[in-house]
Amino acid sequence: MFGEKKKKEEPRFVETMVPSKGGCFTRILVDTENGIQYLFVDSSEGGGLTVMVDEDGKPLINEAYRRKTE
Repeated sequence: MFGEKKKKEEPRFVETMVPSKGGCFTRILVDTENGIQYLFVDSSEGGGLTVMVDEDGKPLINEAYRRKTE
């Protein structure tokens, strides 16, 4: 209860702003569990979220944020 330190939880997703033009906000979200990257676009008229993939259609993985399970 008092005096106990809570274990600080790491956020599930980290976010990076990407420069954009024309009233549109673009972010890359990275899932810290598996490192998969998502593209999020938000504008005054709508928005969308999609997984980022490589040329073979496999999800892009950011190893810097991926939690190691080994």
